[in-house]
Amino acid sequence: MLRELLKTLIAALFIPTALAAQSAVPAQQPASRPLSQVGVERINREVRHELLLLPYYGVFDNLGYRVAPDGSVTLVGQVARPSLKTDAENVVKHIEGVERVENQIQILPTSPMDDQIRMATYRAIYGNSSLAPYSLRAVPPIHIIVSGGHVTLEGAVANQMDKQTAEMQAKSVPNVFSVTDNLQVDQGSK
Repeated sequence: MLRELLKTLIAALFIPTALAAQSAVPAQQPASRPLSQVGVERINREVRHELLLLPYYGVFDNLGYRVAPDGSVTLVGQVARPSLKTDAENVVKHIEGVERVENQIQILPTSPMDDQIRMATYRAIYGNSSLAPYSLRAVPPIHIIVSGGHVTLEGAVANQMDKQTAEMQAKSVPNVFSVTDNLQVDQGSK
């Protein structure tokens, strides 16, 4: 009788423990399903929003991204501050629906000459009377990327004349080896 009571008592103690242990084991996650078009568009909007709100993102940085249907985000571009690369990855990986972040952002080499070219190019472009209104935005749309004396203009302008003016202003800066003009003309402004 004592044995039966002991078996019942052990069984009563063991079964809830076994059930609790089973519930603590995470269920197998199904393979991630492709996001719907609406899901990809939502992530696109949120990634753009988060990147624009980065506190040290400015005119001398260029950030871009791609969102894949599987929820992975690839970050691209160039930054003058190494911390901005890490900050961009950190804000994107916390967005709901983002499964993985591949950070391909290039950190521009530090150089006093490049810093001088950045400032001179900024003054040449945003000091021009036809381009000055662009400087009034929180993050001016013409981004000036300088690496080894080579200037690349990224971003968007309202019309073809502004694009040509920005390129000419950048070419007028001393010590610039080359200027690559990747500015896009806004489609709604033609």
